Amino acid sequence: MSASVPRLVIAAPSSGSGKTTVATGLMAAFAARGLAVSPHKVGPDYIDPGYHALATGRVGRNLDAYLCGPELVGPLFLHGAQGCDIAVVEGVMGLYDGAAGEGELASTAHVAKLLGAPVVLVVDASSQSRSVAALVHGFASWDPEVRVGGVILNKVASDRHEELLREALEQAGVPVLGVLRRVPQVDTPSRHLGLVPVAERHAAAVEAVAAMGAQVSDGCDLGALEALARAAGAVPGGSAPWTPASPAHHPTRSDERLTPPSGPAQPDKQRAPVIAVAGGSAFTFSYAEHTELLASAGAEVVAFDPLRDEELPEGTAGLVIGGGFPEVYASELSANEPLRKAVAALAESGAPVAAECAGLLYLCRELDGLPMCGVLDAGARMTERLTLGYRDAVAIGDSVLAAAGTRMRGHEFHRTVVEPGSGAEPAWGVRGPRPRVEGFVQRGVHASYLHTHWASEPGVARRFVERCRTS
Repeated sequence: MSASVPRLVIAAPSSGSGKTTVATGLMAAFAARGLAVSPHKVGPDYIDPGYHALATGRVGRNLDAYLCGPELVGPLFLHGAQGCDIAVVEGVMGLYDGAAGEGELASTAHVAKLLGAPVVLVVDASSQSRSVAALVHGFASWDPEVRVGGVILNKVASDRHEELLREALEQAGVPVLGVLRRVPQVDTPSRHLGLVPVAERHAAAVEAVAAMGAQVSDGCDLGALEALARAAGAVPGGSAPWTPASPAHHPTRSDERLTPPSGPAQPDKQRAPVIAVAGGSAFTFSYAEHTELLASAGAEVVAFDPLRDEELPEGTAGLVIGGGFPEVYASELSANEPLRKAVAALAESGAPVAAECAGLLYLCRELDGLPMCGVLDAGARMTERLTLGYRDAVAIGDSVLAAAGTRMRGHEFHRTVVEPGSGAEPAWGVRGPRPRVEGFVQRGVHASYLHTHWASEPGVARRFVERCRTS
């Protein structure tokens, strides 16, 4: 595909400025004009891409320079944008906020530079007038490699307020591309880890996305925004689209031992192991590239819902349970005793099981006092404390996902605690100022709080499928 796909990055001075409303609304507005829109989200967030998917009819994808490395941002973007007329990338936090202690790494500004994409700054103007010019000027001039192509003013109180803001921004030399007033119906409910996922409120989410699209259509200059996107030019570095069939490796982080020691480079198409992937309202956190990598490695990927399905998919040879909100659905998950027993039996057989965060909780003996699968001799419970941040990890021993010594980067985001926090064979050693071990490796089970992006280490998926094929 062409590496010059039109694109915009929607950023803000800080969280809470209205990035998600504007980005999602802009995606919906462009789609309503007949454009094929590619939706993207900077960082590890799983929830916003669900709203993006509603707005565009395409899978929402993440661009994370920490989890995947800067060199994969362009290829992953081009992979997601194939066949699209325009791409909209929603930023994370403030424009220049990145991984703690890592400078610009994984910030919205960093990703914008890696993509060569113009930035549209969404400013909450509710408590300022002329000062908006100083704010925008500061963000536009802070890094000369970041091109702030325009501003969208959010939460504007009145026509007079708008006049004052526009007069001030004329002096800053940054064009106003939109003005949005407060509209209650576009608000989306939040919970302890952010917005409530689409899967839990689909009808209401559809209405909210439609309202966002209408608000952006009414308040923004879509023609000017599209023209700005089309002026982006080629993605820097001559990037080619990432592909799960032959994905790029990280020479500084990948480990040759990730590739299974036996078997052909191309999977045996005659033996496609069935890998069950948990979904539904309780397990909504996943990256699209994971299932693409599993399928490319030769697996038959079958989704199931632990809230409703009483059996694993027929012929299940391996199980992937990603993140989500099992604590919200603990009673329903516990009540589905037939499936809990099926999961326990699969794990007991030695079949490969990969569980992240919510999946870890589901495999525990109990969650908030309610019986779970009992695969792990550990208890889980909700707490008031938020655990959040990027992690640099190394595999303690061999597992169905990685060989001992393999380095991967991950992300933690939860308000739960598992006791004990690791098994006799931990999954990861977490590096940094406070080194620790965490997670569980037992037989074919790999369970951990860390969310990882398998595109950064494609051998993970190949190894997992190979183990499913031979276990």
